Amino acid sequence: MTEKLYLINPYLREIDARIVEKVYKDEKYYIKLNRTIFYPHLSGGQPGDKGSINGIKVLEVYEEDQDIVHVTKENIQSDKVVLNINWENRLDNMQQHTGQHLLSAAFYKLYGGETVGFHIGEDYVYVDITLPQLSAEEAKRVEIYANRVIYSNFKIKSYYIEKNEIDKIPIRKQPTVNSNIRIVEIDNIDFSPCSGTHLRQTGEIGVIKIRKWERYKGNIRLEFVCGHRALEDYRWKNNAVNEISLLLSSKDMDIEKKVHTLYTQKNELEKENKKLRDEIVKYRGEELLRKAFKVKKTSVVSEIFHNTDLKEINALSIYLNNTSQTVQLFGIKNENDGQFLVSVPKEINVNLRNLLKDASNTFNIKGGGTPTSVQGKCSPEKLEDFLNYIFGAIKDNMD
Repeated sequence: MTEKLYLINPYLREIDARIVEKVYKDEKYYIKLNRTIFYPHLSGGQPGDKGSINGIKVLEVYEEDQDIVHVTKENIQSDKVVLNINWENRLDNMQQHTGQHLLSAAFYKLYGGETVGFHIGEDYVYVDITLPQLSAEEAKRVEIYANRVIYSNFKIKSYYIEKNEIDKIPIRKQPTVNSNIRIVEIDNIDFSPCSGTHLRQTGEIGVIKIRKWERYKGNIRLEFVCGHRALEDYRWKNNAVNEISLLLSSKDMDIEKKVHTLYTQKNELEKENKKLRDEIVKYRGEELLRKAFKVKKTSVVSEIFHNTDLKEINALSIYLNNTSQTVQLFGIKNENDGQFLVSVPKEINVNLRNLLKDASNTFNIKGGGTPTSVQGKCSPEKLEDFLNYIFGAIKDNMD
């Protein structure tokens, strides 16, 4: 059984140890030691430690029965080894995990919300709380409570109890084991069964900041950050606010109101622009209909545009479809490619999708659509030939 020194003293960064078992499998070495400071990955929702053994990078750490397995790519020749963990990573995990205990305790004490899920991600931490909803004012109250505990710098300790001693302390949740139960206590404020690494005092958490929350499977999923992560979160947001303030020539306290005003103005301008675009489409569509020619009682609209967006042609096609029964043959010649849009009334007995498939080998085109409308790309040099080919096939099927 591996002696788990990370539970005794989570501040240890380097120790010596002895290899008791080493297995080579799948081009990796699986190493068990007599003792370790490496916390196993996702034990109780906490990520594993990063670090090295004799300078060789540890790829993964996991728990197997009562042993901790360390995985390396390179072989470690000596039985006697020196373990080093990445302290910044360990401290970050302790800040987030201890912060979660405190935040969960705040929700439980203030609103009776129990924690039923917890995960420390690369950037953010989340907990699932058994509350049907959460208001901004309630979240603020929880945040204030938790940070006041941090600023008071209460002591945090861990100890073991047995199942028959559970009733002697006000634990926040039931343990998952029946003996040798490890309790993490925040100075008579919170008692929680936990096998994670934790700080010695609440002040080391630094700060807790709730970022956002949402409904999730009948509960509230809350995203938050602690300590250095909270500082980084504030740093980039402060930089963003300052940049936006400069762009808007406004004070940082006024930019939210300014952005709301600009957003409203943008929506109004978009509505006005849509009306203008619709008028332009109508004008251009009527102009095309005046230029249309007849083939066996059916009007044909044919036009090749230059440096035009296909969205504009689509808008024209929709207008023509809504106002007339026409065959539409549109092409766009840009600097590097050609585009096309072809449409026919349902009454014409022709399948444009099949025609496009037949023409793809000859004209090296890419595209798709429906039996009555297709669009795609081809080389600008072949655009007119392709449209003539398609028109010829359509004309043969017109009454």
